[in-house]
Amino acid sequence: MTLIESKRALRATMLGRREVLGEGERRAAGAALLECFRLEHPIELPSVVSGFWPIKDEVDIRPLMTYLHGEGCRLALPVVQGRGQRLSFRAWRPGDPLEAGVFGTLQPPAACETLEPDVLLVPLLACDAEGWRLGYGGGFYDRTLEDLRKRRKVTAVGVGFDLQLVPEVPHGADDQRLDWLLTDRRACAFV
Repeated sequence: MTLIESKRALRATMLGRREVLGEGERRAAGAALLECFRLEHPIELPSVVSGFWPIKDEVDIRPLMTYLHGEGCRLALPVVQGRGQRLSFRAWRPGDPLEAGVFGTLQPPAACETLEPDVLLVPLLACDAEGWRLGYGGGFYDRTLEDLRKRRKVTAVGVGFDLQLVPEVPHGADDQRLDWLLTDRRACAFV
């Protein structure tokens, strides 16, 4: 099986695993994720933090984003600039209006300030104990992390449900490892 086929198969498995969670489980996971963050403090506060607006069956990180805002962090949300490009990040605060982006995402309007994050909260479909992450396949976060890491230190925190932790994520030369994993049951650093 090729790398592309292996990733495609794992994506299908993980989407199925995530979609069976009920609404109560999802709400509880968002609160538990915040508690795991508070216990481990995987990032320095305050920082410029890029989050993401949850789509499909992703874990809801909005409680975490609200907490980070209250701790003095400047927040941003990602904006897809085009196929094959890196992400940009626009300033956002809880309660600010959002507009439709690509792939069903919501993003701050174009008039919002562009920020460069110190920390990226990265959505995922799967993650393994080595910090390899499987996303949706567009490569946006991998390109963005590679670009940012060439210029300065940034911290990539993969965020998801604990059930998204798997024994091994297939990866290639273009994939970027995470620095931390944050789930509804753990926050752990990758060495």
